Amino acid sequence: MKQRIDEFELVLNKLDVLFAANAIVDFETKQTAASWSKKEILGHLIDSAINNLQRFTEIQYSEKPYRIRSYNQDELVKANDYQNKNIQDLFNLLITLNWHIVYLIKNQSEETLKYEIILPNQTVTDLRFVMEDYIDHFYHHLNQINPQWT
Repeated sequence: MKQRIDEFELVLNKLDVLFAANAIVDFETKQTAASWSKKEILGHLIDSAINNLQRFTEIQYSEKPYRIRSYNQDELVKANDYQNKNIQDLFNLLITLNWHIVYLIKNQSEETLKYEIILPNQTVTDLRFVMEDYIDHFYHHLNQINPQWT
């Protein structure tokens, strides 16, 4: 887990520099009416961070196995109207949330990483898997925005 979180920290630091330098182009264009713009993908990453931050925190004190509740990704992106938000505000929120997630992940023990979790599809896994999956999900969407960022 340490190597994964070290890599994640490097990506967050790189993003901080890229965002500060406004090294982003074509953030509001949608390929189709139904697809998300890069700005909305950032918003989706914010929603993911918020939901996972809650999960990573709740599992510490909740009855085990912890049941993950799903959320409607498309509706959250619409409800939060990310397409019309200030891009710098989105970057700042995304980075801040993810640094807190890094903090939470670093504070897990081998015991807490084994906490049992039931996914929405009823698959049983553990906190380590869910945390690593969160990082993979983050990279996947970051790659959609700009493959050079991961």
